[in-house]
Amino acid sequence: MDITKNIDMKVERQDIKTLSECKVVMMGITKRFPGVLANDHVNLYVKRGEIHAIVGENGAGKTTLMKQLYGLIKPDSGTIYIDGKQIAINSPSDAISNGIGMVHQHFMLVPPLTVAENIVLGMEPVKGIIFDLNKAREDVEKLSKKYALHVDPDVKIEDISVGMQQRVEILKTLYRGADLLILDEPTAVLTPQETEELFEVMKNLKEQGKTIIFITHKLNEVMAITDYVTVMRLGKVTGRVKTKDTNPNELARMMVGRDVLLRVNKRPPHFGKKIFEIKNLWVKDNRRLDAVRGISLEIHEGEILGIAGVAGNGQSELVEAITGLRRVELGKIIFDGMDITNWSPKQIRRAGIAHVTEDRLKYGLIVKYPISYNFILSRYDERPFSNNGFLDLNAINTKADELIREFDVRTPSRDVLVGALSGGNQQKVIVAREFHFTPKFAVIAQPTRGLDIGAIEFIHNKILEMRDKGIGMLLVSMELEEIFSLSDRIAVMYEGEIMGIVKPEETTVETVGLMMAGTRLDGGHRANDS
Repeated sequence: MDITKNIDMKVERQDIKTLSECKVVMMGITKRFPGVLANDHVNLYVKRGEIHAIVGENGAGKTTLMKQLYGLIKPDSGTIYIDGKQIAINSPSDAISNGIGMVHQHFMLVPPLTVAENIVLGMEPVKGIIFDLNKAREDVEKLSKKYALHVDPDVKIEDISVGMQQRVEILKTLYRGADLLILDEPTAVLTPQETEELFEVMKNLKEQGKTIIFITHKLNEVMAITDYVTVMRLGKVTGRVKTKDTNPNELARMMVGRDVLLRVNKRPPHFGKKIFEIKNLWVKDNRRLDAVRGISLEIHEGEILGIAGVAGNGQSELVEAITGLRRVELGKIIFDGMDITNWSPKQIRRAGIAHVTEDRLKYGLIVKYPISYNFILSRYDERPFSNNGFLDLNAINTKADELIREFDVRTPSRDVLVGALSGGNQQKVIVAREFHFTPKFAVIAQPTRGLDIGAIEFIHNKILEMRDKGIGMLLVSMELEEIFSLSDRIAVMYEGEIMGIVKPEETTVETVGLMMAGTRLDGGHRANDS
């Protein structure tokens, strides 16, 4: 059925002469969940052979819309058209048979299997009744060569980087014949270098006639890679624009409904006494190899020390050692004059150190608990939340209502399971829990990973608010712009060592980038580098 004659032309697709030129059209898509209208009569138009961004705040309905296109959930109402023909998508297999592939934010790979085995899983070539591994390897090599997505078919997923795992996910969709690829927050877990590599892959796929829908919240990436942008807010489309005809400020306004400060407003620092110190710290990773190698640092009250570096250079192990989650092999951690080396996480928290965790779902929240319980996870056995060994639900609920208001957590109720919240609101729950009780020192890891500009602005302001109250902070982030914006000093890590410590106003991104690649601030290299 050709839809060109059946739908009135609208401003949001005024550049489309006939809808049959679209690869995908979604008309009047509505989806309700208990207490939430996730998609409210959404219209989406994506032309063939374009990279089309869908942007919006966390909870705007972007991923819900794409899950309906991929058949993971069914719309309550609305119609989907592919290449001008109406289709019903009741499952991912329906989507795949119609040339639609989706790369999820959290990868769907089997770690112990090889790259080739993961790519062909479910569509394995056979010789007789036996899986033909050689044919699978050949198919993967041909596919990777055709699309310039170079992978080693024999390596196990558990032994490759996150960026390479993403390539495997893209190859999985191409192996199944996808002409339309949906990429859900594809750069959320990538380093800047891996992001650049992904963009080259996307450009190459576009040149070969593929259509890409790119779900993101990073406006600089939208401007760099896309042709069109559809903006969503509160489950509705608020605009559809050609990328070259817009700018980040306009997109931010459409996303949030107000002007957004895309850069932080940071006051001059007022440092107090030295509150935290690391002396010659050595920490091993899970393979018993040295991940942190003789680091020494000090941080003062009212100071943010940012740790920059490519993922996997010891930052995670450093944070875990400081917060009691990993054993220190050698060296000391001094907090407020006390040696807290190898203290338990509970002892460290009781001493006055807050921890915003790197992985909010794994370490920061209990997703099957309500929001109210997650607010008091670190203080459930203290007054006023506990009385003679029993939880005081009135005190817990009162505090939850207070924190929901103070930290603008978007939820119908404090009793909603925290796992049902958007990523931005989950992060607000963690920040509220860690900051509300005013710690003496805070370890903050990846505070805005996967968040939209509205949530990023809010959390950045909260971090600076705590700094201005005299709280010392260690900030670890893969976002170099975030490190430059928030930090008073920047320490750059490479292979477990500090390459140098600089002030953001006295250095450049290029200089820090060189240190991230192993060049010391004095121009030398690590002793074991050639």
